[in-house]
Amino acid sequence: MTSRRFDLVVTRWAARYRGLTFPCAVGRGGIGNKLGEGDNITPRGTFEIACAGYRADRMAQPVFGVPVQPIGPADIWSDDPRDPDYNHGITARKHPYSFERLPRPDSMYDIFAVLTFNWPDPTPGAGSAIFLHNWRNPRHPTAGCVAFAPPVLRFILENWQSGARVVIR
Repeated sequence: MTSRRFDLVVTRWAARYRGLTFPCAVGRGGIGNKLGEGDNITPRGTFEIACAGYRADRMAQPVFGVPVQPIGPADIWSDDPRDPDYNHGITARKHPYSFERLPRPDSMYDIFAVLTFNWPDPTPGAGSAIFLHNWRNPRHPTAGCVAFAPPVLRFILENWQSGARVVIR
């Protein structure tokens, strides 16, 4: 996994981006090969940022280097391998499958970016929703995503450029 100049390079304790190093948090299972849904592992590999989302009720639309869409009260992310919408964001007030609500009471998904891990054509059960998102607390482990301090995540997304990748080592 050779990184390029404008890639975001993530390791267990830090991420490098545009010549700067930032603390980050990864899955409580560390970085490695995904075993499946809910394994708490941050997948090793090279990914693109597919899109980003933000809480429209908490902020004005940010200007990011990737497509960004507002999320509202009925927006969810399917994490159920049986769901035809597995590993995709959908809008539904009620849903018969397991999912995660995107608008959370905390600030974790106030802004977030979706990585191309097992997306857009997911293999059911291989793992879903690897996001870049705000951390809960400094370096508090995630369920497999990569988390940053809110100003750092905003800086990364505001400065993202076409062709850049997320390299997780």
